[in-house]
Amino acid sequence: MTPTPHTTPTPPAPHAPLRELRVLDLATLFAGPLAATMLGDFGAEVIKVEHPERPDPSRGHGPAKDGVGLWWKLLGRNKRTVTLDLSSPGGRDTLLKLAATADVVIENFRPGTLERWGLGWDELSRANPRLVLTRVTGFGQFGPYSHRPCFGTLAEAMSGFAAATGEPDGPPTLPPFGLADSIAALATSYAVLTALAARATTGRGQVVDMAIIEPILTVLGPQPLWYDQLGYVQPRLGNRSRNNAPRNTYRTADGHWVAVSTSAQSVAERVVRLVGRADLVDEPWFASGAGRAEHADELDAAVGGWIARRPRSEVLAAFEKAEAAIAPVYDVRDVLDDPQYRALDTVTEVDDPELGPIRMQNVLFRLSETPGAIRWAGRPHGADTDAVLTELGLSPDEITALRTQGAL
Repeated sequence: MTPTPHTTPTPPAPHAPLRELRVLDLATLFAGPLAATMLGDFGAEVIKVEHPERPDPSRGHGPAKDGVGLWWKLLGRNKRTVTLDLSSPGGRDTLLKLAATADVVIENFRPGTLERWGLGWDELSRANPRLVLTRVTGFGQFGPYSHRPCFGTLAEAMSGFAAATGEPDGPPTLPPFGLADSIAALATSYAVLTALAARATTGRGQVVDMAIIEPILTVLGPQPLWYDQLGYVQPRLGNRSRNNAPRNTYRTADGHWVAVSTSAQSVAERVVRLVGRADLVDEPWFASGAGRAEHADELDAAVGGWIARRPRSEVLAAFEKAEAAIAPVYDVRDVLDDPQYRALDTVTEVDDPELGPIRMQNVLFRLSETPGAIRWAGRPHGADTDAVLTELGLSPDEITALRTQGAL
């Protein structure tokens, strides 16, 4: 297929902390590609490798504008896009040549797939002993489930997240977005940088084995420890917490919702004083979060009743004056309009050649000396194939031959 003409990508700034890294992103949907995006945000050269006829499915996930997938604009940012059929001899050989120039390969094929194509760790490390091969799969590279298909939804179910989420008398609840994948992406980018730090000492690359079912389990906190030591299984509590109260969402007089948290004892005292129930502070059970959680009905009635009689603006102002913890429950429209998010530039504007100015989440954190940046949004399928292969040393005739063979 002929690559789509597109503008030349902007190189990373000289101070970008990962600008010396080259990452090959062979993965799809969503943990592996998002980890590569995070590395690209801080200057890594990320080359997205897609099948010539079957692009990353994220290009077709969710809403599109003028036929252009919007999710891909976010997931594909700061990546150059090339096409290779890795199962073909020409695609295999070209990938090995690319791997010889790379620092990191990120893939999420089922275990054994790369090996079947002659692109397993033995072949890749022979081509580049300093390479970090990052394997992101649902269940990991070994064990009884390792060859099963898996998506983040299954990790959310198996980790205990769904069982603990939802109303007490309702069903287990799954998130309406890629929670497990996103958590795994954060863990994967951390794992890659850890392996690269080890390489700086040993001079050798290694394999990163990331199972999507594991990072979300870590995020769920001490549930295994609670069960191991106490036999305690966390039930579904809705918006309440076993560890403190009042902790819930409450509806205001004008139909909005707010969330209140009292993880600190001093904040819990300020809240009940604010709502006119200072007498509760003297109750013996009020002195601990667990004690307050056992009296959540009484506390919710006091806080919820006070909030229900007032509009949101008055509630927020009163809590802020009292130095009590509260937040409005936002949808995306509120997020884009919020002054704190605007001050942080959390959602920033990117100029895209296909769609014009578009807004998306900015890089994850701010570094004072070596900040990250969004240099471009997701590019068309295969837009950089010829440029990347030419830089690799392939002649126009060789590129044409690969394309004729169906390897590109």
